[in-house]
Amino acid sequence: MKNLVLLFMLFTAVLSAQENYTVSGIIKEAKNGETAFGASVFLKGTSIGSISNEYGFFSITAPKGTYTLIVSYIGFENMKQEITLDQNQKVNFEMKEESTQLDEVLVVAEETERVSLKKPEMSVSKLNIKTVKQMPVILGEVDIIKSLQMLPGVTKNGEGTGGFHVRGGAVDQNLVLLDEAIIYNTSHMLGFFSVFNADAIKDIKLYKGGIPARFGGRISSVLDVRQKDGNSKNLSFTGGVGLISSRLAVEGPMFKDKGSFLIAGRSSYINLFLMAANEKNRLGFYDLNLKTNYKINDNNKLYLSGYFGRDSFKFGKNFSSSYGNASGNLRWNHIFNDRLFSNLSLIYSKYDYDLEITGDEFDWISSINNYNIKYDLKYYANDRFKLDFGISGIYYDFDPGQVRPTSDTSPINPLSLDRKKAFESGLYVNAEHKLTDKLTAQYGLRYSSFSRLGGQSMTNYANNQPVVYNSLLGIYERGTAVGETAYKKGESIKDFGNLEPRASLAYQLNESSSIKAGYSRSAQYIHLLSNTTSVTPLDVWTTSGKYIKPQLSNQYALGYFRNFDDKKYSLEVEGYYKTTDNRIDYIDGSNLIGQNTIETEILNGEARAYGLEFLVRKNEGRFTGWISYTLSKAEQRTLGGTAGGPGINKGNWYNSSFDRTHDVSITGAYELNDKWTFGGNMVFQTGRPVTYPNGQYQYEGQSIASFSDRNSDRLPAYHRLDISATYKPNRKPNNRWKGEWVFGIYNVYGRKNAASISFTQNQDLGINEATRTAIFGMVPSVTYNFKF
Repeated sequence: MKNLVLLFMLFTAVLSAQENYTVSGIIKEAKNGETAFGASVFLKGTSIGSISNEYGFFSITAPKGTYTLIVSYIGFENMKQEITLDQNQKVNFEMKEESTQLDEVLVVAEETERVSLKKPEMSVSKLNIKTVKQMPVILGEVDIIKSLQMLPGVTKNGEGTGGFHVRGGAVDQNLVLLDEAIIYNTSHMLGFFSVFNADAIKDIKLYKGGIPARFGGRISSVLDVRQKDGNSKNLSFTGGVGLISSRLAVEGPMFKDKGSFLIAGRSSYINLFLMAANEKNRLGFYDLNLKTNYKINDNNKLYLSGYFGRDSFKFGKNFSSSYGNASGNLRWNHIFNDRLFSNLSLIYSKYDYDLEITGDEFDWISSINNYNIKYDLKYYANDRFKLDFGISGIYYDFDPGQVRPTSDTSPINPLSLDRKKAFESGLYVNAEHKLTDKLTAQYGLRYSSFSRLGGQSMTNYANNQPVVYNSLLGIYERGTAVGETAYKKGESIKDFGNLEPRASLAYQLNESSSIKAGYSRSAQYIHLLSNTTSVTPLDVWTTSGKYIKPQLSNQYALGYFRNFDDKKYSLEVEGYYKTTDNRIDYIDGSNLIGQNTIETEILNGEARAYGLEFLVRKNEGRFTGWISYTLSKAEQRTLGGTAGGPGINKGNWYNSSFDRTHDVSITGAYELNDKWTFGGNMVFQTGRPVTYPNGQYQYEGQSIASFSDRNSDRLPAYHRLDISATYKPNRKPNNRWKGEWVFGIYNVYGRKNAASISFTQNQDLGINEATRTAIFGMVPSVTYNFKF
């Protein structure tokens, strides 16, 4: 490592022949000591500037001289300090919240916007947690995932479904990180709420494309969520009481002001209402966020964070289930010098579920465990060149589960599915290079490798074909098993390796506009197997291996960005085209539950998605909000390949389940006075692709349906309107207790949006019937939030 650092220092000396010095430091919020991620730091009258990283660290290198250093952070007062650069020095800042009158307009520094326009960051959406809390939500529970779905290029698969879809991608193609730990299931209550407690979250960043080289393992997007560090100034409490759940967060200083802590918890109490109504069903969730940090000295700091969440439900007397996430992360921040910052992380995450059916007397337990170590470094060479580089490794332990009888008289035979283990590693380097005053480039390369490890036997098939086409019946069937091969523990079954180049350019046309272009290639080695239209806790994760290839994606993007009317308004327009190789598809009648030979149910196909995204924002004044519109197409195709036959859907391209031709979202907030604030959301989406029956025939007295081409039909269009009103009864600045009432109505006009449409035969009349299933009508809510 020392040799590597010396090499970068030598490279820096070559880049600039004149005498340069560096100013670096940490930026925090004065009120609570939270580090400021994304604060802009620049030297007035120059184009030299930088952005603070996830831990508030910044570094600027400039020629010898006297400057005015300006720090700008949205929602906070600008800070200025005269500095004389005649030696390397450290300067820390504590930002104070903006204190403006209601009818004043908050002006964002011109330099801040110019840095943003120049930054070669493509297809990135960032939400402020304050903005998220202003948006109307169902049952009053603030939801980060649903807030992201109001942005262009991000959709869901319907009400009551978990996860989200980005630019035509599947749920499993999103890398979701909470303090760097992987979250496999982002939903509470089967998709009604997300696992992210807004009271514990500091920063939300979604990469829809142009994914930085430090991220790997997914091909569609990265959702990087960061927890608060904890208030290092005072002991404080934040919480809320809603109709179905309550929450409480406690944070404060510890270790004699060398650290801080955060404890935040949520719990539902729906079961109390169900019991009061003499209802036998049960449904509930809880989660707990933990974080602490300790400052060893000015150059070293430790962080320890964790998340624990669980859902449980019971329907009737026989069916019950529970599922949940757990994660932990120990991080060490180290500042080598004024230009080199590092972060070492040891991460554990787990997802598991338990399904029990009492009537058939069996219990199914499954889990995913992964252990991750990563070391990231950032080198600030000078004002024109910054370098990120690092290495990571993840060990996967997939336990598809054990199906076991719960009594000796059960007809169910015990079944243990094969445990799958794998190791994924990554090595990356990424540079941000200011080529001219107007042109900035970001380019990098990631090399990823993946090994499916042994420890079990694998089935062999005739002609090495786990799926074959039966031309007589015109269907795909399981291949013929011809024995097994036993692999020793730790032995490699199959190895993969891929180069993943990433590059983007930003060219500033003038002081208020720029164009950007980007390309990224990504590899994904683990897959979520689900032939349902929405994610369920029972969906199966599997690894690439002998019969399953890794998904490979290429994405191209081009965008135009502009500020209007002295930066009160902004416009973002992006077009994209994305291809995916080795996308898993399912043969008709596939069975994914309790399968040891999952390769007999799937074929490898390809996918493509392309679209145009528009985002218009109003950034300042009493009324703020945005309008987003996405025009897009998402398709997939699966040929027969070596299995023979025409493939899925006769080998033609067909709409993926995540295709939405039109997607419009409008959100806004209006601050009437110091006591009342109003919010609203309006959503319109083209209906989800589905497959309907197009006829029927009689066979041995039974009516058998025939179906149209896969996903050739659609559900009716989805649309709704949500509104909210926030009342703050006590606005006295000296009162520690601050409370507010939030009143909301989800789906104001009671639209019965179709979650599904099923076709059955009426037993009495003998005619066919179509039944629309809708989850929500109009849902009012009231929540009381407090802070002291």
